[in-house]
Amino acid sequence: MALRQLASQAASGLGLRCTAPSLALTQSPVGLLQAALFRSYSTVIDGLKYAESHEYAKIEGDVATLGITDFAQSELGDVVYVEVPEVGASLSKGANLGVVESVKAASDIYSPLSGEVIEVNSALVDDPAKINAEPFEGGWLAKIKLSDPSEADSLLDANAYKKHVESQAH
Repeated sequence: MALRQLASQAASGLGLRCTAPSLALTQSPVGLLQAALFRSYSTVIDGLKYAESHEYAKIEGDVATLGITDFAQSELGDVVYVEVPEVGASLSKGANLGVVESVKAASDIYSPLSGEVIEVNSALVDDPAKINAEPFEGGWLAKIKLSDPSEADSLLDANAYKKHVESQAH
């Protein structure tokens, strides 16, 4: 146990991401503490917008790249299947964007913004684990042309999202 904590602290100090504790470990009080501590290691990127339901939007002009956050993928565990929307689909804020299945659970993913799907990450079909390895780079789900860019104002910035994640640890 002490070795795991030391390794976790060393990895954090080096800027490396730690992996989430297994579900079996979270059944004990010590495991629950480790799981709560892990949440503080989740990567949150400045400049992105975040939904309280743990989706992110990387907005560039009138296009937003959507995906699930590092915190969300760590909570899900190893992702084994991803369902993305079809190109041309119209999404409303809060509507179903897709499904992510892991060894722990299946989870609906909700669109943090409204718009038309202009591109999907088809690489996730063959390699859904990209969501775990690189949720903000190769693990994005879809790109949409925003229909109402002002909706982004209702999303959280990086600091607010960090506080949101920390509050869920309590």
